[in-house]
Amino acid sequence: MSRRTPLYEQHRAAGARFTEFSGWEMPVQYAGIIAEHNAVRASAGLFDVSHMGELEVRGPQALALCQLVATNDASRLEVGRAQYTLWCTPDGGTIDDTILYRLGDQRFMFCVNAGNAETCRDWIVEQQKRVPGAEVVDRSAELALIALQGPRAVVVVERAGAAALAALPRFACTETSVAGVPVLAARTGYTGEDGFELFVGTGQAAQLWQAIFEVTSDDLPITPIGLGARDTLRLEAGLPLYGHELGRDISPLEAGLGWAVKLDKGDFIGSGALAEQKRRGLPRRLAGIELRAPGIARAEYPVLAGGKSVGVVTSGTKSPTLGTSIALALLASESVDAPLAVEIRGRAIAAERVRLPFYRRQGAR
Repeated sequence: MSRRTPLYEQHRAAGARFTEFSGWEMPVQYAGIIAEHNAVRASAGLFDVSHMGELEVRGPQALALCQLVATNDASRLEVGRAQYTLWCTPDGGTIDDTILYRLGDQRFMFCVNAGNAETCRDWIVEQQKRVPGAEVVDRSAELALIALQGPRAVVVVERAGAAALAALPRFACTETSVAGVPVLAARTGYTGEDGFELFVGTGQAAQLWQAIFEVTSDDLPITPIGLGARDTLRLEAGLPLYGHELGRDISPLEAGLGWAVKLDKGDFIGSGALAEQKRRGLPRRLAGIELRAPGIARAEYPVLAGGKSVGVVTSGTKSPTLGTSIALALLASESVDAPLAVEIRGRAIAAERVRLPFYRRQGAR
């Protein structure tokens, strides 16, 4: 039986259509994927992502454990800052991609993907045996997670009594309150827009969800957003989804995430394999492509060069914002300059490599 988040009744009351996702019964859409997608690009959308997992690492050796399991350099994090990082197997495959928050001198928290939450918990608990002085606490059951995304997200939190969040830097976090509800607020995001992530106790999640919607007005529409629009938004932003652009058979380097792999920080799980892969040269790389003829490049569709397969689509859709058919694809490195096509129902549809992200919000660096 699928699990439900603390906001299930709120979703049902809002007319959500549900789907099973990583063992959870989650809202896939309310008004419709395109309408919800456009609402986030135009104003503000509210996402229930309480299915994500939260693993806290505590103690005098907490930093050492984080450095062992993750590819990025946690020693660079000041208290109140966050970073994107990945966990790898010894052979360099990806276990998960995560956000790491530094909550105190000896307190860190990984936010991990729903489908990998138990795997990540078991993995880090096993690695903890190598680092006496570090404790791992699974906080997933006690925390809900609400994401507010869109160009007017700052106005929403200001009207909800959290004006100080307007000054929160990108990839920072702070303990505060929104609408009188205590939260750990962060500013990372998965849509290509500005916004905030609000970690809240499960018992107060519904109160916070309703309070945010209460600041809705004619000049400030706030829309509930399902997993369908979350996927199209992250794809436009060129962001990876585990199981598509990342997996145990795909390294962070192949996925174009070398910037989050700090081989100079010292040994970590997978560092030797990643260093060797970098030395030898990558056999394949993730790329953004755009179709030049009608069609939609779906996951698993072959990508061709000179009539021969040179890779595979990992994610694809027709972009609601751009109006073009976009896709991420893992391509053989030697095909980097070759004319491309995507095989769709036996037909080769012309495609072109394009720079990522597909969509960049106005004013973003």
